[in-house]
This record gives sequence, C-alpha cells and structure tokens, in this order.
Amino acid sequence: MQQMPELTVTSEIYNEYDYHTKISPTNEGNVISEFPFVLAKQTTAAKFDKDNDLDVVRPKKEVIKIEHSSKTKLALVGLQVWRGAFLLADLITHLGIKGELINKTVLELGAGTGLTSFAAALYAKKVVCTDINVGGILELIKLNAKYNDKLIKSQFKVMPLDFMDINWSQELTDEIRDVDIVIAADVIYDDDVTAAFVRTIDKIMNTNPPKTIYIALEKRYVFTIEHLDSVAPCYETFLTLLNKDKMDDVVYNWTVQEMSLDFPKYFTYDRVKELVLWKISSKPS
Repeated sequence: MQQMPELTVTSEIYNEYDYHTKISPTNEGNVISEFPFVLAKQTTAAKFDKDNDLDVVRPKKEVIKIEHSSKTKLALVGLQVWRGAFLLADLITHLGIKGELINKTVLELGAGTGLTSFAAALYAKKVVCTDINVGGILELIKLNAKYNDKLIKSQFKVMPLDFMDINWSQELTDEIRDVDIVIAADVIYDDDVTAAFVRTIDKIMNTNPPKTIYIALEKRYVFTIEHLDSVAPCYETFLTLLNKDKMDDVVYNWTVQEMSLDFPKYFTYDRVKELVLWKISSKPS
C-alpha cells in the first residue's frame, strides 16, 4: 500500500498582518518576525502631579522577536507561531497587569517558539518553558530567549516535556511541584496528542495542588460525511477526555470553566470566534 505524504501546514497569522523583517535568521530556512504588543505595567496606586492631576502612565509599544519556520510538517507545528499563543499572551499580560503573577511560577506546555512564555516572563517570578525535544524546538526557544532578553524579567528555564511520557525526571518533577500556573496554547491538533495532553495535565494538577491551568485553543473545523456537517473533532475529543477525567478525579475536586474573552487585546492578531479559553483549577489535597 502506498504511503500518503505527510501534510505540510502553515499558520494563518502570517498572511493577516505584516510581521516580516529583513533580519537574517540564525538557522537556514527560518524567518524572523516581530510581533508587536502593548507593554503595560502592573497596576499600582494612583499617582498625582504637583497640580493634583492624575499622572497617567502611557503604555508603550514593544515587539517580541521570534525566529520560526514559515511552514512545517504536522509533527513539527511547534516551530511556527499560532493564533492561540496570542490569545494566551493577552490573558497572561492581563493577569500580570493586575498583579496576579507576582511571586508566581508559570509552566508552559508545548511552548513551541516560546512567545507566550516571554510574555509571562515580564510579570512572573519564574517561567519554566517546556516542549518535546524534537526538531530543534528547545534550542529554538533558547535562541528566541536571547533575542528577547530585555523583556525577560523573571527566572527563565527551558526543559523537555513530552506528553507521551509521564515518567518525569526528578528535576522536572521538582519544578512542577513548585508551579502555580500552567499555560498551553494550540496543543490540540491530533487525537493521540490530545489524549496524552489530558493525561499530562491530570498528573500536573495532582502534583502538589492547588494549581491553575489556562488552555487556549482554536477550533479547527472539517466537513465529515459521518456528521454531514463541519465539526472540530480534536476539540470535541479534548472536551470528552477532560469531562471524563474530571468525573474520575474525586480526590482533588477540579473546577473546569470556559472563560469569557472580554479582556483587552495587547497583541496584534485577529481574535476570531473559533478561539476558546479554558481554566482548570485544583484545590489543595
């Protein structure tokens, strides 16, 4: 039987705004893009000038510089930048401005190019940026961390974490034990990976709770003969597994909720209706 060629995919965002630069990438075949955002400071007590007028601190514009692939095989989609990373970065920025990341340790799962971790590193005490160690992804994150070193205000660590392997090293276990907030964006694109992702977050939630996980996803619809309709199969698989996991998990009493997307937009992208955001919280044992 003839084997089908592996699908090549390209992120939609590259054609929506002009992120391109003429900067030469470190790795041949890559490109370097600059993603603009509004750099806002944490909320502090109101300040007034000598005339007793409110002294307004105007947010300034910044960019996150990312080296990435412009297209990849499906197995290496982490080498690209996807829309969910911007939505999650918006949320993390919003939490940071409100002071909710002060003294917090943030873990990103499936970090890809590292964009959302860099946003978290502006406000958190520590960021642990993880992904599977294939295709040079971890080295790419470290390279992008150097490009954005002026934005990284926290401790910043890059580590391998494979959803398919929950036999963690002692070092990774120790890091996860101290994590307060977990983030993941656009990690749902294959049923096997989705099942492994749910197993991974289950173990994380049950490792020294309480913990909170924020998951940003873009529903990807396909038309199927079975349903005679357009469906988002990977997203439906995620919801099914998540609900089953919640029902099976008696000890830690998870709280699962879909969040409203009514927080400000700091990054430049289209916040399309297919984007969704889930919050999962575990209580202390």
